Amino acid sequence: MAAGSDGPRLLEIGRTWPQAKLALFNPHPAFSGPTGMDALVELATLPEADLVVVSVAGVIGLLPTIKAIEAGKNIALASKEVLVAAGEIVMPLVAKHSVRLTPIDSEHSAIFQCLQGYQTDQIDRLILTASGGPFRGRSRAELAAVTRHEALNHPTWNMGGKITIDSATLMNKALETIEAKWLFGVEMDQVEIVVHPQSVIHSMVKFRDGSVLGQLGWPDMRLPIQYALLYPERIENDLRPWNPADTPSLTFEALDSDVFRGPGLAREAVRIGGTMPAFFNAANEQAVAEFLADRLGFLAITETVEAAMAQHQASPASLDNLLAADAEARSYVKEQVSSPSGAS
Repeated sequence: MAAGSDGPRLLEIGRTWPQAKLALFNPHPAFSGPTGMDALVELATLPEADLVVVSVAGVIGLLPTIKAIEAGKNIALASKEVLVAAGEIVMPLVAKHSVRLTPIDSEHSAIFQCLQGYQTDQIDRLILTASGGPFRGRSRAELAAVTRHEALNHPTWNMGGKITIDSATLMNKALETIEAKWLFGVEMDQVEIVVHPQSVIHSMVKFRDGSVLGQLGWPDMRLPIQYALLYPERIENDLRPWNPADTPSLTFEALDSDVFRGPGLAREAVRIGGTMPAFFNAANEQAVAEFLADRLGFLAITETVEAAMAQHQASPASLDNLLAADAEARSYVKEQVSSPSGAS
């Protein structure tokens, strides 16, 4: 197991499982084991590992994922950014090394489950559901003064800061559309978003004959995690069972793309291609970090990403170019925030 910066918690896990091999990305005085990117790559390529779970926020998980695939490891992927930034590189590697990549995100797990036994050319649309976040139904004017505390108050899920803010801006759905394109081999115009406040239908697939399949259940990440770890097996568990009478009213709304502009930016990033998706992802990561540090306004998150994209000259997708684009995006956002005339 690897962790980001919580050395004491990682050591606690190590005491529970003494045989575990541990690594920490950021050094901590309480942790004397291996640290840094090399340590993550070493864990991801251990000879005895048969499945590597990638569940880190941000592009940090990209290199360990690539190295794990090259080492012949199956991947259970919870990090959207790996495919958002580098789907053009990662998915051909999956095919080349004949490994399996199973999604952990609830939306992509739902689609993955619905597609068992079907071929890509039978798909008409992938329909990603969104809770709508804490600001569903509000206008841009109403969002101008949103605080960090308000944005972190998600109505359905209990997640970390970055993912929660992405859910509030609906940038998480933007990232998920790109991830779905690469995971399931479809075009961006085949991926749609619909707002479903109850979060019971986790996503749907519409086939060319008009049939629609969906995967339903309570919003609980333990089920998609279990499915990704044990695929193709299904085993009993102690999760709360769902039945239709529990939620007699399931509703759907169109996405307000004028208020939530992230999904449109994602489509533009993929249209441009090359390093632009990686740049788009990194600009958003940095903008969210600036918002969480109270240096950027809520609406300015997406506005700053859009401004950053407008000045980026995309280059062909290679690992070096993607990492350079990632660094360029972060630098641009930091400069905009720190300048007197920057985003607010």
